[in-house]
Amino acid sequence: MSLIALHGEEWSLVLEQGTGPAPVWRYLGVRAEPGDLPALASVRGPATFALEDDPAMDVLPVPGLGWFGLPALRLRDVAGCAVDVAFDGCRAEQGKGQLRLQVSDSISRISATVTFCPSGGGLEVSTSVTNHSAGQVLLDGLASASLPMPAQSDRLVSWRGRHNAEFVECSEAMPQHGWVRETRQGLPGHGGPCGAYVLAQDAGWHHGLVVALQLAWSGDARLTVERHEEGYWVAQAEAVLAPGEARLAPGESWHAPPLLLAISGAGRNGAMAQMHGLARARLDWPGAAMRPRAVHCNSWEAVYFAHDEARIVALAEAAASVGAERFVLDDGWFRGRTNDRAGLGDWTPDPRKYPHGLKPLAERVGALGMEFGLWVEPEMVNPDSDLYRAHPDWVLALVGRARPTARHQLVLDLRRAEVRNYLFECLDTVLRDVPVSYLKWDHNRAHAPSGGAAQVQGAYALLARLRAAHPGVEIESCAAGGGRIDAGIARYTHRFWTSDNIDALARIPMQRGFLHLMPPEVMGAHVGASPSHATGRDQSLDFRAAIACQGHFGIELDPAALDPAERERLAGWISFYKQWRAVIHGGRTVIGEGPDGLVWQAQGTGADWLVWVIRAQHSAGRHSPPMHLPFAKGHDWQVQLLRHAGRRGVLTPRAGEAFTAMKQAPVRFTGNWLADAGLPLPMLAAESALIFHLSAATD
Repeated sequence: MSLIALHGEEWSLVLEQGTGPAPVWRYLGVRAEPGDLPALASVRGPATFALEDDPAMDVLPVPGLGWFGLPALRLRDVAGCAVDVAFDGCRAEQGKGQLRLQVSDSISRISATVTFCPSGGGLEVSTSVTNHSAGQVLLDGLASASLPMPAQSDRLVSWRGRHNAEFVECSEAMPQHGWVRETRQGLPGHGGPCGAYVLAQDAGWHHGLVVALQLAWSGDARLTVERHEEGYWVAQAEAVLAPGEARLAPGESWHAPPLLLAISGAGRNGAMAQMHGLARARLDWPGAAMRPRAVHCNSWEAVYFAHDEARIVALAEAAASVGAERFVLDDGWFRGRTNDRAGLGDWTPDPRKYPHGLKPLAERVGALGMEFGLWVEPEMVNPDSDLYRAHPDWVLALVGRARPTARHQLVLDLRRAEVRNYLFECLDTVLRDVPVSYLKWDHNRAHAPSGGAAQVQGAYALLARLRAAHPGVEIESCAAGGGRIDAGIARYTHRFWTSDNIDALARIPMQRGFLHLMPPEVMGAHVGASPSHATGRDQSLDFRAAIACQGHFGIELDPAALDPAERERLAGWISFYKQWRAVIHGGRTVIGEGPDGLVWQAQGTGADWLVWVIRAQHSAGRHSPPMHLPFAKGHDWQVQLLRHAGRRGVLTPRAGEAFTAMKQAPVRFTGNWLADAGLPLPMLAAESALIFHLSAATD
């Protein structure tokens, strides 16, 4: 018996290479040195109503010889009969900080490789299967990872959603039988990526064991957690494959999408920090490093489809006057596009709106000191388009069946090379003719019928080809808002549009859900008009801007439509974001809750943090309780109140002298006081936020 161990800063995995061919799990949790452990068989002992040689869970469990849990691999032959696999060989390789295990079956001639690779403070797990037999086999399913969840696990946190209501948090007890989160729309959907947080019994925001999982895949996916009779749970994540779509000829392999795994003893925030590191490791920034995240002005809610060159130039001038750094021309710029019923697929400028093309507009935007960005939706086509009239066979469709539309559009079949070539040529032409540095890449409907995994891989191939041809162009992933946010497409993109709903109250929980899986620098967050176009609710400009500053800041309104005082306030918030974005982005994000409905969020690292304290609803108390900030322990801090954002209600007393003084100069607190006694707060009206700066005291 020998042990195979792999350690991160916070976590450890330990496998045992015993008498069986494949290593079995001994441990997955917070960092622990195994030492000289006894063999698992001597620890487990015999069980009643069990096989004499009762198998433990190995790294790629398959049924047939005693494993009755979730199968990690499902194969059939061309006649439709199951291919029985029982691995009888294994080769383990450990080096360059990673662990690679190759298991093989001498009878079925199937092999699989499981790789554990530390990344960004967490762990990336990838699995592939290869057919070495003489005939074709059909792959029905391959888990990206099969992992034991700790026996002390207590509850699952996951997210569901819909258009305009993304990232709704769901907390539920660990299942007594099984739990499944599955998507079938051809993309992850508005509940966010295929992922979940598994919390131990005592785990909270800042303490306790938490295991977080996220599948790096942009299509149909399944995450399963099943209770095992030995007292722990088994988690599996996989891309959902349609029957018969994955066929492996002799010598061919299938690579499952990677699973991102975070394990921390420091609660949800500890796991979130690792998940951010894992996601950041997958981002491919132009120039190899993230630039300061430019302030956006996006044209959509300001003009919708009713635009022309003069109207857009006026909007761009208004955006530049308040400090915007990038202007994004949204839907409506291409031929035949006066509403959402026509034009998709015909990617040339509308001569009625832009008689000289987009280049003069882009140059005018550049002369105003802003980058020029452009909205596209390459994966879709309107039936009322020249492309569809020429190639009605280029869409996902069932032969002889109806072709259901959504937003009056169909989905192009990206499994076909000629479709991808056409789209690349259209986009390449635009990017070569016009100084475009940014694409907002939208995707406004679910797939019906499905294109399967090959459709996702086709989208990845198109994005990869475009990135290779235009490496300086940043790309935003948008799918009717937040319908395609995941670590798979993060390989090719640099921002996610969190939701079409930019109502600040709706954004508070939504952005907190997003941040469990992605870092703030890729979270698109805009200041919209009031009343909100999505909800009809009215909020102060200060409150809207304070919430938008937590992510990649932008505006989704016409500054010229604001009165002079509000336009000046908006310019002030843009300056505030520019001043502090180096602190807001690229570091750690810590989330917490306070009493009486208060929530808080801190972003920064080391010596500098911004802390938001937010009140969404009216208080039930006469005075606001202090806010405990556990992350502050260990330093003395200079604390300054930078912004008080929101209306001051008639029932809200004025802030005391201490807070007035804190706006003028920093006040010193010990870290232990902030963590254990709490930061004192003034009474806040509903729909308001305080933003503090914490800087480490140097003397």
